[in-house]
Amino acid sequence: MQGKPRVGLFATCLMNLFRPNIGFASVKLLEDAGCLVEVPSRQTCCGQPGYNSGDFDAARALARQVIETFEHYDYIVGPSGSCMATIRHDYPQLFKDEPAWYERACAMAAKSYEILSFLVDVMKVEGVDAHYAGTVTYHDSCSGLRGLGIKGQPRKLLRSVEGLHLVEMEETEVCCGFGGTFAAKYPEISGRMVDDKLGNAGRTEADTLVGGDLGCLMNIAGRAARTGIPLRVFHTVEILAGMARDEGITGRRDD
Repeated sequence: MQGKPRVGLFATCLMNLFRPNIGFASVKLLEDAGCLVEVPSRQTCCGQPGYNSGDFDAARALARQVIETFEHYDYIVGPSGSCMATIRHDYPQLFKDEPAWYERACAMAAKSYEILSFLVDVMKVEGVDAHYAGTVTYHDSCSGLRGLGIKGQPRKLLRSVEGLHLVEMEETEVCCGFGGTFAAKYPEISGRMVDDKLGNAGRTEADTLVGGDLGCLMNIAGRAARTGIPLRVFHTVEILAGMARDEGITGRRDD
């Protein structure tokens, strides 16, 4: 590939609705890494809610729109392990009985990346020029960790941030209780899980928690706010881009 890679940024639904700052931070990091970044206006939801709920016709309709919108880019990159795992793993399954679309879905899957893995594994970014004064602990989201193998990449970049002290919590790989519709279907179990997550974070004495999926982060931040736990919550890209300047994710619609 000659010249700068053309990257289509996948702007997730939650990011658009609740935390656009994640998108601005993602663009900054990608441009700093040497990419030409575009955010196509025709993009839609990846279709994950429909897929997970068994509405495969709706999921296929959205998947076709995403493929048509992004297939001319060198890469499609997004700040969400769950969305990018859907594109990488579920799109080919959706079209396994439609040969022409299956081929296009596989081609899309092959160039789809979660942003932190893209920066480290593809663009070979070794560190960032950012500062954050605080003690930070990291939550491994289920989709990013198990679906895409995201583990060392965010930690490598976080350790390059000036002033940041990274402390690992116990059971960092355990689900926070969000799980998309799981939190709505099983609220008592979900509440206990996020309380356990907050307890583990609290024992590190970290003042900040970060992660790579906004759904998880809103779940954790919302529970912390409702229970009076003073914990700042950010998407990892906000820290890495030097754009963690407010109170953080709150888990509220007016965030």
